[in-house]
Amino acid sequence: MVLLLPSTCRSTTYLSLLKQNLITQFADNNTKIISPKNCQSVEMYFNSEKRLAEKTPEVGETVSSLLVKKAFTYQIMAPDDLHVFSQLSTANISQRITIAYSGAFGVLKHRLKQMFESVESLPDEESEGPAFRVHERLTVKYESEKHISLH
Repeated sequence: MVLLLPSTCRSTTYLSLLKQNLITQFADNNTKIISPKNCQSVEMYFNSEKRLAEKTPEVGETVSSLLVKKAFTYQIMAPDDLHVFSQLSTANISQRITIAYSGAFGVLKHRLKQMFESVESLPDEESEGPAFRVHERLTVKYESEKHISLH
């Protein structure tokens, strides 16, 4: 078990007392207590029995995972492994919001292009009417003269 104690400027005396008490309390266990200075990086190593750890991430690469607490243990795992190693399951939720908008659809697209770097038109057959995608995440679709929808 690893206990990580964050340090602050004012409470170094209290943190050192807490660290000493924790060391005494967990002396028999395989416990490591770390109290790094502010802005000091901490490296932690985990077992690689799950799919998430099959490939070692490169420096600066984003790793998508879940931290699951069961009883008094924590496990880091890939979202696809959640149902394998626990009784939990995952689901994708899609949300569509309809907004009242009576202006010209082209003007809306122009304004969003001024605010965001990536605004791309979608083909009419894919979206069943005029639509565009902002940053490859949000789809803005023309629904009627008085409504647009966000997907």
